[in-house]
Amino acid sequence: MFRFEHPNYLYLLIILPVLLLLFLYSMYVKKRDLKRFGDMKIIRGLMPDVALKKQHLKFWLLFACTALFILIIAGPQFGSKLESVKKQGIEVMICLDVSNSMLSTDINPSRLDKSKQILSRLIDDLHNDKIGLIVFAGDAFIQLPITSDYVSAKMFLSSLNPSMVPTQGTAIGAAVNLALRSFSPNEQTEKSIVLITDGENHEDDALGATKAAAEKNITVNVLGVGSIQGAPIPIPGTNGFQRDNEGNMVITKLNEQMCQDIAAAGNGMYARTDNTNNALKALQKELDKLSKSEVESKVYSSYDEKYQILAWILLFLLVLEFFILDRKNRIYRKIKLF
Repeated sequence: MFRFEHPNYLYLLIILPVLLLLFLYSMYVKKRDLKRFGDMKIIRGLMPDVALKKQHLKFWLLFACTALFILIIAGPQFGSKLESVKKQGIEVMICLDVSNSMLSTDINPSRLDKSKQILSRLIDDLHNDKIGLIVFAGDAFIQLPITSDYVSAKMFLSSLNPSMVPTQGTAIGAAVNLALRSFSPNEQTEKSIVLITDGENHEDDALGATKAAAEKNITVNVLGVGSIQGAPIPIPGTNGFQRDNEGNMVITKLNEQMCQDIAAAGNGMYARTDNTNNALKALQKELDKLSKSEVESKVYSSYDEKYQILAWILLFLLVLEFFILDRKNRIYRKIKLF
């Protein structure tokens, strides 16, 4: 596995396009100043020793050296040994509703974006636990299998949107059933399903799936996203809102009763998500009640530094740049092949 020990230094790569712009500007200024003295063909004849191509070559060598130096200080490493590590934790499968109704803005900035913020903070507070992610609308799909890789989990959050699930709707039962099949076979590990939805279920038997989870001692906690008053559903890429066949604006409302019934059937808790962090705190408190048991994870136990190769290349380029002069070589200038 490859990684950078200090990835924050990679932000310095923004220097590269700045250097390129400065070089192009300096070349433009040189040509502009030379044109003030007369025709460029005549002026070039007065400067037989000047090698413009070498100036470009020297710049690109220094450009490459700068990039290599930034990569070196970022600390490139390769994982050298993969080991199974046993820690005390739980398993949590997140089922996130990505139906079109989650685009409504009755929760700031939107139902879906607020859900992402909650999940991001929830992942930050996990320690030694495993987490998985399922997205659902009219159908359910595994976005991230159960894992202890929190970095990947947060990375997937940014790309979640309704277009990921082609079939629209809210198939809560399908999401819960898929979550049940996605846990590890370790029966001793405490497991929980976290369902984040506006509760507008029109597709399947959500209560039946939740009861099946409870029978396996897997709790189902529900976060209801939205308001009782409801809000229109924005159409992505436009300023309009969804309308029904009769031209009336569609108003989506939080089905709080459905969410409460699901939580009760799954022996879990229900909390309504608003513009505060109360729902997140309630969920964290509920997950903390679960007994930590031994969970096994695959991790790289040690990493080898791999900056040496880049350092040798950097040294070679610097030496090469030092011996390249701005002027043409007098010996080669006397050679005329044609």
